[in-house]
Amino acid sequence: MTKKTFVLLTVIMTAAFSACTEKQIPPPAPAECDDPNAVTFDNDDFSFAVPLLDDKDSAQGELSVVEVQGNKMLKFTDSGTNFADDTVQKILFDGAKLLSAENLAKVRSIEMDVYADATAEELKNEDGSMVKAPGWIGGGGGANLPGDKWYKFGEWEGGEYNSVMSGAVHIELKFLLADSGKCWDGKMDESVFQIMRWGAQNEGNFYVDNILFLDSDGDSLPLMKSADNAG
Repeated sequence: MTKKTFVLLTVIMTAAFSACTEKQIPPPAPAECDDPNAVTFDNDDFSFAVPLLDDKDSAQGELSVVEVQGNKMLKFTDSGTNFADDTVQKILFDGAKLLSAENLAKVRSIEMDVYADATAEELKNEDGSMVKAPGWIGGGGGANLPGDKWYKFGEWEGGEYNSVMSGAVHIELKFLLADSGKCWDGKMDESVFQIMRWGAQNEGNFYVDNILFLDSDGDSLPLMKSADNAG
């Protein structure tokens, strides 16, 4: 073997090893939450959540509770064409199934941790290689209001992830116009909020965990007795 051939083989093997190593980056550990008022899905209940599938841009999929590195969370299992179809993964939650009417009227923000994984090698690196990772994660959300109106929360986003599953992206949805009455009033049969993940850079699924409802002081609001098995 000539020196030139040896150098060429070394470069090729190093590049291959680097690509393989990048694909095998272990995912970050899920976020922990010790707030007693958090919806953590530890008891497998997600009766207060449904996938939103009827909009023209909605991704198709189903919900379940799964365990990720010993931590249970809600999973939107995508049909497998979200990235290809440029659709949006959406989940609708009914706060009225979790909080009393009195506490619904006190909600000023909703916090949670979200994640995404990858099921294909469609994320393109700067060097042109394809990896099995979700990449950038972001989205938005909204909530219904009295009078059949809709409130749009601000957009949210996390970092870029090169492991098969992302770390936790902590998001906060705020009723910024609550002082003018644009918030839940506790009198509606349904007090729903929606979260969406858009701009997917790879085929994959969406996860939610550690949902908290907070009042104007930033204190978490307790779940109803009937909702205790949600966390």
